[in-house]
Amino acid sequence: MRSTFRTLTCAAAFTSAAFLAMPAHADGEVNIYSYRQPFLIQPLLDAFTAETGIKTNVVFASKGLGERIAAEGKNSPADVMMTVDIGRLDSAKQLGITQPVASDVVNENIPAHFRDPEGHWIGLTTRARVIYASRDRVDQDSITYEELADPKWKGRLCTRSGQHVYTIGLIASMVAHHGVEETEEWLAAVRDNLAVKPSGNDRGQVKAIFAGECDISLGNTYYMGKMQTNEKEPEQKEWAASVRILFPNTEDRGSHVNIAGVVLAKHAPNKDNAVKLIEFLTSPEAQKIYAETNFEYPVKPGVEVSERVSSWGELKPDTLPLADVAKYRKTASELVDKVGFDDGPAS
Repeated sequence: MRSTFRTLTCAAAFTSAAFLAMPAHADGEVNIYSYRQPFLIQPLLDAFTAETGIKTNVVFASKGLGERIAAEGKNSPADVMMTVDIGRLDSAKQLGITQPVASDVVNENIPAHFRDPEGHWIGLTTRARVIYASRDRVDQDSITYEELADPKWKGRLCTRSGQHVYTIGLIASMVAHHGVEETEEWLAAVRDNLAVKPSGNDRGQVKAIFAGECDISLGNTYYMGKMQTNEKEPEQKEWAASVRILFPNTEDRGSHVNIAGVVLAKHAPNKDNAVKLIEFLTSPEAQKIYAETNFEYPVKPGVEVSERVSSWGELKPDTLPLADVAKYRKTASELVDKVGFDDGPAS
């Protein structure tokens, strides 16, 4: 039995009759609010239904799901919410729309540093924040995040906005490792090494390297897979071929990783089914399906990465608890504004 999907492209669309028609409590069903596009999670949900007989109903939207659950309150049909980035997962907790997951299965499958200490969010896959480097213009095979402040990269670095959640996560991890003052100095130096003002998405930075506008960029690992397999826009395969991935800090703490994860809704009408789904998502079978579909890394130890992901090189992940990264998100955002990061290099 396949999932029922409803797609909403903006917050205003939540008033649609189709959305309001989603059932709340229904025997043998579970309701999912998802920031992840339907095709990315469909194989997982098909496997879950095949194993348990539980039907999945899914609403997809690009923004506003957490706020919608908060507005719906006790009447919300949401059982779980699937999203990406520790910032969005922690925001769901701060909104008060989650409840702890009490499950020995989850605790055994997912390492503690990929779970909220109080059980309010659970990591399902990881992605690393890495350096995309020009094959033609960058010779070195190793790098650190700290090195991005080195003047040798002046005018050679591209990145997306400092206020994007992916960038904030990295900066927050730097605060956790080095403190506020040192991170501020580092961020200002990285700003002055930028080739242009931060803009666009991670794939856009690789396009800029391909075009010769910069030599290195910050980006998430899975974008390499998305570009390498993009049949609709085959030019992206050329972008991908022009760069290679450097995993930062492999000689010390490891590369900063972030997660795609799940939360259990505070007023989940089908809580038992929701917990079964969450437990399934942490299983070896689901971890393999999810990671391969999204070009990401399984969170459960012992589950092999896909052949394509493995071809990029070996990831040594930073084991800093993501709860510590979440703790410094606000500080990271303030530092971005303080140094004028998104204004580009200082004159």
